[in-house]
Amino acid sequence: MKNDHFARGSGKVAVIGAGIGGMATAARLAKAGFEVSVFEASSRHGGKCRTEWIGKFAFDTGPSLLTIPAVYRDFFQRTGEVMGRILDISPVNPSFDYRFSDGKSIKFENLSRKKTLAAITEALDNESALEWDQMMRRAEAMWDVSREPFIESELNSPLSLLKRPKLLRDFRVIAPWKSLRNIEIRSPYLRKILDRYATYSGSDPRVAPAVLSTIAFIEEAFGAWHVKGGVGTLSDAIYKRACDLGVTFAFNTKVKEISHNSSKVTGLVLADGEKLEFTKIIANADAGSVYNELIKGKVRKIAKSRRAIAKSEPSLAGFSILLGLRPDPNSKRLEHHTILFPEDYDAEFISIFDKKIPVVKPTIYICAPHDESMVKESGYEAWSVLVNAPRHDPDGINGFDWSDEKFAKGYVEEIINQIEKAGISVRSRIEVLEFRTPLDLQNEVLAPGGSIYGTSSNGARSAFLRAKNRSPLKGLYLVGGSAHPGGGLPLVGLSAEIVSLAMLENK
Repeated sequence: MKNDHFARGSGKVAVIGAGIGGMATAARLAKAGFEVSVFEASSRHGGKCRTEWIGKFAFDTGPSLLTIPAVYRDFFQRTGEVMGRILDISPVNPSFDYRFSDGKSIKFENLSRKKTLAAITEALDNESALEWDQMMRRAEAMWDVSREPFIESELNSPLSLLKRPKLLRDFRVIAPWKSLRNIEIRSPYLRKILDRYATYSGSDPRVAPAVLSTIAFIEEAFGAWHVKGGVGTLSDAIYKRACDLGVTFAFNTKVKEISHNSSKVTGLVLADGEKLEFTKIIANADAGSVYNELIKGKVRKIAKSRRAIAKSEPSLAGFSILLGLRPDPNSKRLEHHTILFPEDYDAEFISIFDKKIPVVKPTIYICAPHDESMVKESGYEAWSVLVNAPRHDPDGINGFDWSDEKFAKGYVEEIINQIEKAGISVRSRIEVLEFRTPLDLQNEVLAPGGSIYGTSSNGARSAFLRAKNRSPLKGLYLVGGSAHPGGGLPLVGLSAEIVSLAMLENK
């Protein structure tokens, strides 16, 4: 990114939403001299990124690991703070413990391909290790080609890429005609691990682009990291940084409308009817809600943006279980991240994306932090369990109706049964048990249908259907998971940087 980040700005800026993207943008702009006000509908900051205490246990109810920590080191440095002074992050090793239905398991070593390949050889065979190494080399090449135009810069249209001097070479490397499923992997075990990277963006590996394999390389090259006290402490640190720089926050303050004169924004209308004047507005909210609900009526300038959003496919949602567990000297402690794969992984994608119903035997992700600061008594454990799920839709047409609490409770029992069948003792240790459905996520953070990542990456054109950071309506910018470059902590942090630079260019 550019180094001339803090050319001076002036004037008032409104930010809709106090998620990571909104707060990081607010802090950057406040450092640059803007007067920034953040309006948040809920009672707290952080959006989906939060650590919640329930009794003596702390749970990450959003992101449960940090990748590419340099994105946030850069944020703190550019806003006048040192991340290492206020946050304690440590590598998670192994990064993941993958377990399969036939009893095989592979532990991926953090920040070491050599050790990961050795683990694959030991668990499977040398041919499988060579296969993974070849895939990772392709993923690295894709990352080198795609990071600048697709991740670190504003993405306007496919035509904007035609000016690149090495277009044909880059095109062959990225291979946009290929899906993740088209990447040849003979090992059924590695196939499941690779398919899982599609779900990182809420997508379906059968149609998501092959370039999503770069996530595997990113994890390996930049590492998987834990933030002491829970990933939500990153959210707290960004909030404090914004406050220290003079950003004001109005909580329990819902924005009802973005006012405009058909060519540029003129202000906000709050839920209580109060009207506020702003010529610069940053929306850290679902892009579909921004364009279709907050901007009223037919507006010619944003018609194309509305059509693009209508063509995009929402990401999958998640069903989570929070387990506070008592000590058990007879139970072997899980690694920080454990993935339990079912025998039939395709059934998961058929259920969620085709049938739009909960998965009978889902892949189960267990985050069991080795962090004594996340429990109030030694030996206790706080687990966050997540399974992929269809979005909430009360009509049951474009998703599943998650309002049936009886069904949800039964689903919790089924998931715990599957954990027990995998040889992991849980039920006898439970002191705290809560669950969160896609409907809960929709209600808590205004994520339509409970989609975790806004829009999915299903299809080669998905990146160009995602909302642009710079809206056609002058003075309006979009940041966060439903805008370019996408969801997940690193991309949301980069989104904040892109929006800040775009605003300063137009100051």
